[in-house]
Amino acid sequence: MDVGIIGAGRLGQAMARTALRAGRQIMMANSRGPESLASLVSTLGEGASAGTVDEAAGADIVVIAVPWPRVGEAVEGLRWEGRIVIDATNDFDPSDLNGWTSSQVLADLVPGARVVKAANTLGAAVLGADPHEGGGRRVIFLSGDDAEAKSEVTALFEDAGFVAIDLGGLVTGGAMQQLGGPLAGVNLIQLPQAT
Repeated sequence: MDVGIIGAGRLGQAMARTALRAGRQIMMANSRGPESLASLVSTLGEGASAGTVDEAAGADIVVIAVPWPRVGEAVEGLRWEGRIVIDATNDFDPSDLNGWTSSQVLADLVPGARVVKAANTLGAAVLGADPHEGGGRRVIFLSGDDAEAKSEVTALFEDAGFVAIDLGGLVTGGAMQQLGGPLAGVNLIQLPQAT
C-alpha cells in the first residue's frame, strides 16, 4: 500500500523514512505545495514523491503529521471514505479535548476514515532511525477501532523493522499513547527470546 504524508516537518520526514524502509511508495505534501518539497524528496530518494495535500490524501494509508493546532485545517475538505488514516499527532495541551482522546477528535474531523493512532510516542529522530538496536527491535504502539486498518498499519511498521503492539481501541489505547498517558515518550526494545 502506498503512503501519503500530510506534513513535511520532522515527524512527516520520520514517517517517510519509515515507510520507505518498509518498501512503500510515499507522497509528501504540505500547505506550501509540492515545489517546496523538491529538495526533501530528492534527499529521501527512490520511492518518494511530492504532491498536493489532496493527492497525498488519496493514498491507501494517509499519515497526519502536522502540529495539533493545524490538524483541522490540514484535513478539511478532503475525501476520507474508507481511507486508513494514521494519527501521529500529539496535543500538547489536552485541556481542549473535553475528555476525548486526540484520536477521537481527529476521527470526527475525517468522517468515513479508519483512524489508527500510531507513531506519536517516539520522538521523530528515534522514529525515523533504524529500529534494530542492541540485537532487538524497537516497539511501536498502535490503537484503533478497525481491525483491518490496524492490520495494515501493523504490516507497515513491521515491514520497516518495528515490533507493533496493539493497545486496543481508540479510546483506551489512544489514552495510553497521548501526552500524559503511560506510554508517551516510552522507547522500548524487544530483545529476541532465548532458545
